[in-house]
Formats: sequence, structure tokens, C-alpha cells
Amino acid sequence: MELAIYTATYDIADTVQNFMNIYYATHMKYLASDLLDKGLSPTQISDAVSAAIKVANASGIKTHKHFLPIFSGLNEGIIQDCKLSDLGYGLVLMNADISLPAVSAFQVDVLMGLLKF
Repeated sequence: MELAIYTATYDIADTVQNFMNIYYATHMKYLASDLLDKGLSPTQISDAVSAAIKVANASGIKTHKHFLPIFSGLNEGIIQDCKLSDLGYGLVLMNADISLPAVSAFQVDVLMGLLKF
């Protein structure tokens, strides 16, 4: 039998942070694994997510608001995945392999919108 330790007191800072993490997660409507449908391989997705997180960190963006590591079920298996906010999803696509049509089309769409063509 294992010993379970019960603590009757809670750290309010942890409770608030847990609530905020749940709140941020509700605004993360994308999964990195969704990019498999756009033609990216698991390695390309992993590399793009890593690069996007580095960009976010270098820009002073709080990554926990835009990237949440999770596990997802895919084809009767479990994979390491990542929930993404709109900004997180965009950063991943901006840092993915540009030879893929979905990636290059996204980058052009972003610039066209920014430059108002």
C-alpha cells in the first residue's frame, strides 16, 4: 500500500495560476497535429513549434498563453501534441518549411493583409 499525503492548505498563487492556465487553454483552438492535414510531417511540425516558441520568447511573448503541451489520440495511438492560440498557430506556420504550399500560402496571405493588397 502506498502512502498518500493530504494537505489541507492550498497555495493561492498556484490556484490562481491553474485557473489562468485553464483560461488561456480555452482560447487555444488549434492543435499542432492539425498541420498533418496541411501536408506537414511530424518532424516538420515539431521543428516549427520549437522555432515558434523561440520567436515568442525572443519577442517577450508569454509562451504559456499561446502554447500548451498536451497528448492527443491519433490513429489509435497517443502522440505528443501542442494546443495553440491564434498567435501560436500563426507563428508555427511562419516558421514551418516554406516549400509546403500551405505554409507559403499562409505567409503570402498574412503579408497581403498587412500591406492591404
